[in-house]
Amino acid sequence: MKAAIRTVLIIILLLAALGGGGAWYIWNGMQPEEPGQPVTFTIEKGMGSSEIADLLEENGIIRKGLFFKGYLKWVKEGSSFKAGTYTAAPGDTYDALIARLNAGDVVKKATVVFTIPEGYTAKQIAEKLAAAWNQKPEVFLKIIDSGTGLEAVSRLGIPEDSKLRHRLEGYLFPETYELVKESTPEQVVEAMLEQLEKKLDSAGGWQAKLKERGLSLHELLTVASLVEREVVVDSERPVVAGVIYNRLDKGQKLEIDATVQYLLDKQKERLYEKDLKVDSPYNTYRNEGLPPGPISSPGLASIQAALVPEASDYYFYVTKKDGSQGHLFAKTYKEHLANIKKSQQN
Repeated sequence: MKAAIRTVLIIILLLAALGGGGAWYIWNGMQPEEPGQPVTFTIEKGMGSSEIADLLEENGIIRKGLFFKGYLKWVKEGSSFKAGTYTAAPGDTYDALIARLNAGDVVKKATVVFTIPEGYTAKQIAEKLAAAWNQKPEVFLKIIDSGTGLEAVSRLGIPEDSKLRHRLEGYLFPETYELVKESTPEQVVEAMLEQLEKKLDSAGGWQAKLKERGLSLHELLTVASLVEREVVVDSERPVVAGVIYNRLDKGQKLEIDATVQYLLDKQKERLYEKDLKVDSPYNTYRNEGLPPGPISSPGLASIQAALVPEASDYYFYVTKKDGSQGHLFAKTYKEHLANIKKSQQN
């Protein structure tokens, strides 16, 4: 009898020892690792909480992935962890790790910030991008000329026309951008096209307005680019857009200096008679209608002006010479000649 009691007591003591040892093992396994240097790790899209726990153990951030899995089930976490590249250090608590993974507190990638001013041409944009990414301008200009492989090109319906100097001219929205340094030249150009899409959508009902005027997006951006290069004073943009449409409706040549300047290697303060005779489909002194495409990247104000021009009877305008950069507008050629004389007296 005494032997049986002793055996039972020994079994109880052994179970208690095992239970205590197991509890200690679990408790110890859930403690933070000894503090150490931060470790970078990446959670791929589609990874579950179990895989993430194993990843944390493999990187020495936690002691036992098994216990982290159990803890996640206990606190009902792990379903909202976000993919990305993180840094964490041995010594971080379970709760701290969970909060970071839920928040998507990923490592910030190095970025490049660059600004494309309104009215820049494709060539100027290529040079700007080349400087920002330490590349040759030709790398970007090749993409701008072809548009090959860019998804936004088909969405925007950008035409492929041999008369165009640069296929994406006018479609690269002028803006300040901050892009990941690892971006490829194609991704950079794509981002600029996508920005144009966003800006067009912000204009509201632009497709209906185009349909009402019987214009394509390409024609709209062409008009907007003319406005951009001709006008400095914002309030005059809709007026100049109206003049352009008036002349188009009457079948008159636009005779816009900016289209000739676009063809020159270097901008001139003043165009001469020989400049106006240059043989090009972009020369609106020689050809009726719009040029084959935009001559620059118009800003939102010029795009809106082209969408909603100011109705008037004006067919002519001349720049004031008083430093205001404004214009004098005229309904007839006779009035226009008087305005030219007037502007020269300022």
